This record gives sequence, structure tokens and C-alpha cells, in this order.
Amino acid sequence: MATTLKSKGVFFSSFYNNAYTYTNSGHVALTTGINQPIDNFGQELPQQPSLFQRWRKATGQPATAAWIVASKDKLHILANTLNPEWHDQYQPSTDCGVNGPGTGYRADSLTLEAAKRILTQHQPHLMLINFMEPDGFAHAANWPFYLRGIARDDRYVRQLYDFLSKNKAYRKNTTLFITNDHGRHLDGISTGYVDHGDDCEGCRHVSLLALGPDFKKGRTVTDTHTLVDVPATAAFLLGLPFDQAQGKVMTTLFKR
Repeated sequence: MATTLKSKGVFFSSFYNNAYTYTNSGHVALTTGINQPIDNFGQELPQQPSLFQRWRKATGQPATAAWIVASKDKLHILANTLNPEWHDQYQPSTDCGVNGPGTGYRADSLTLEAAKRILTQHQPHLMLINFMEPDGFAHAANWPFYLRGIARDDRYVRQLYDFLSKNKAYRKNTTLFITNDHGRHLDGISTGYVDHGDDCEGCRHVSLLALGPDFKKGRTVTDTHTLVDVPATAAFLLGLPFDQAQGKVMTTLFKR
């Protein structure tokens, strides 16, 4: 990402999870535009519908036109909501974990292959892809494998970008947001890199690299933005009203 992709898009160096620095909360911020505390073990649904559900209702597209593809099985929750007006309605398709809820995490290499297979077979308009290996190996206090997971996922992101760039259904018309749901404790705070979950700079400070035909190239933005700005911007690109989002459209992304 640093040597190749950064020059092709806009990098946000002051990008934050400015609320709840856990996996499920971070992903809910990215899909609903709302910062909310939520059970981190996949036992609670988001309070409000996701961008995926609202987009499906607005467009009439089938479930296979929007996907949650995740190495972590617990992220199946992102497809649904507790809101009674939306519960079990307009859900995106899911491909999470080894084989759905309760089946455990899978390797990120398999998640990448699943994403490419779904992109080829169904040609969806919306997709969230979750890679988990840096987080998983950090929690295991395995520093060498933590670094290996970062390097692998960096490579997988490049492979995904190349796949989209070469596929006639996606090249020149696809937006790719690359970010993190949370960071990790800085050295000297609690257990250090092994864990996360408070409001220290390490847990909150993440990054965003945005690539797409509507965006500038080779620019670094130092203005502060947060996770909830991603779905607000995605909704804007889709021409979809998304008033529930707590974030704002990142106008500095766009070509003038």
C-alpha cells in the first residue's frame, strides 16, 4: 500500500476510530455510520440498518448484489439490525468465517479467494471485506506472526486492487476504501500491542486509503476524519440519502 497504491489514491493520515475500539463496534461504525457499544462476540445486532440494507431497499437489488465477506464469523451481525422496521429485511448476503456463525475464523487468504469468487460470480455493487490475521496473532502475543499478518494483508489488498483493475466489470468504475476497525495499545499501556479497546492514541489512530475514479491521486490529507465518515461518503457516491450517519462526506477526496 505504501509503495504502490498510495500514489494512486488519497491517504488520510489523521484517521480515527473515535469511539468504541473493538472489532464489532468498529465495523458497525463502518456499515451503519453510527458509533455504538455492542457485544463483541457476535451476540448482538446493530441498533440501526446498514448502508447495505438501505441501498437494497432503495434500488430493489437482490441480496446477491451486496455482500459481507469476513474472516471473522462473528461479523455476520453486520447484515441485520435490531430496528424492528428493518429487522430481517433487505439483508446483504454473507460469507463469514469458516462456514458462517459459530464456525470460527478462517485464514485471510481464503477470504480473499472468497471475495474474488463472489465478485466474479455475482458482480455485486457493494461489498465489505474483513481480514483478521494481524488482530488474531496480536491477541495471541505472537509478534513474528503479527508482522507476517500485516505483510500478508498488505499484499492481499494489492492483489484485490489488481483484480478489480483488470476485471472489465470493475475497472475504472470501482471505489475501494482500505481502513482498520481499531488500532492497538501503545507500548507501556496495558498489555501493549496484544490488546486494544480503550481511548489511547494507539487504539484510536488508524488510517484510510481511498482509491477510485472520482478521487484525486497521490494526495495525503491531514484533516481529521473518523470511521463514520466512510459510509457517509459511500452513500454520497451511491446517490443514497443516509441521514442516520453521524459522519460527514469527505469532500477533500474528490477531483474538483
